[in-house]
Amino acid sequence: MTLVSKALGLSLGAAFLLVAGQTATLAADAEAKDPKAGWYTDVVDLAFMKEHAVIPIRDDVVAIDSRPTRKYDVGYIPGAINIPDTRFDKMTDLLPEDKSKLLIFYCGGEKCMLSHKSAFKAEKLGYTNIKVFAAGFPAWVKDGNLTSVSAARVKKLIDKKADVVLIDSRPARRFKGGSVPTAISIPDTRFAKMTDMLPAEKDKELIFFCGGNKCPLSTKSAIKAKDLGYTNVKVFQAGYPAWVKAYGKSEPVMAAADGAAKEAGAAKVAIETGDEPEIITIESFKKIVEQAPEMVHLIDVRDPEEVESGAFKTAVNIPVDTIEDQVAELPDDKPIIFVCSTGARSGEAFDIVSLEREDLKMYFLDAEVTFAADGSYEITPPAM
Repeated sequence: MTLVSKALGLSLGAAFLLVAGQTATLAADAEAKDPKAGWYTDVVDLAFMKEHAVIPIRDDVVAIDSRPTRKYDVGYIPGAINIPDTRFDKMTDLLPEDKSKLLIFYCGGEKCMLSHKSAFKAEKLGYTNIKVFAAGFPAWVKDGNLTSVSAARVKKLIDKKADVVLIDSRPARRFKGGSVPTAISIPDTRFAKMTDMLPAEKDKELIFFCGGNKCPLSTKSAIKAKDLGYTNVKVFQAGYPAWVKAYGKSEPVMAAADGAAKEAGAAKVAIETGDEPEIITIESFKKIVEQAPEMVHLIDVRDPEEVESGAFKTAVNIPVDTIEDQVAELPDDKPIIFVCSTGARSGEAFDIVSLEREDLKMYFLDAEVTFAADGSYEITPPAM
């Protein structure tokens, strides 16, 4: 090989190395600018999120919003908890004890790194099943899914008298026992029959709520409202339990005692209830049965063979399994008290009838009742 050939070969080799080095540098620069650089290793899409972020919430999943609380309060994926990434180390008590439980972090979209940072922090704590929904809250909203507001947001709207309608989707008896201030009652099971209570303006903000993250009633009602053409529909998914935890229990919407008896002033025996306005106290029930049985309708919801072994003298037997078919025939001239042997079936009967007959004054006895062959009975507090 000549000296010229050797020189030419060395020049080409050096040029190749220079180009390769420049290419590697450019690639490294491009990677540094790549929005996916620094992302957590396991990213999921919208379909995965919709499968796992459901109401009632799944016991095997925890969805975590890594955005600041001020962002979370005004809108988040229903069922998600808020652990801002900047406060992650101070809020680890909100994470599940089971380190194998699925955690899905999300934040403000693909340019937001908060969810990825939190995911890495959770991994360092020993959690082994971590995902990041990188498209985040913007993708959830764009897809047309329902969003939730927090208890703090609801309180703020109430305090400033905002033009918003709060709707309690729980059964009427739950609403009567206490609800979020200013809310109206539209039980989900009666939604179709009570749409006249909704505002005429289809763009007015509607916020539905019920009994918490395990309760689907508010979500069902919100979807029904959207189907009717309402365009600004949200849920307060944490619901009344979250309101009570944050701001205390509200006063019952209706008085516990029977209003008609109070107005008349003639009845010496009145219906009295305890903490729950639908449950008559044992003492009040005993007085009514012994002194004024004619002031109420007693409905025994036990099975016929049980009733044959002993029952209250004035009680009518309608087994709980058949009461739904007889709801329309129940009398409305006097209060109704449902009874059984433990309080379980009487409460169930109350719930069934409440869904269809809000016009009735109803109560149930939550107690252990033992009947003797001679017609006597013993009533004791329910077993815990």
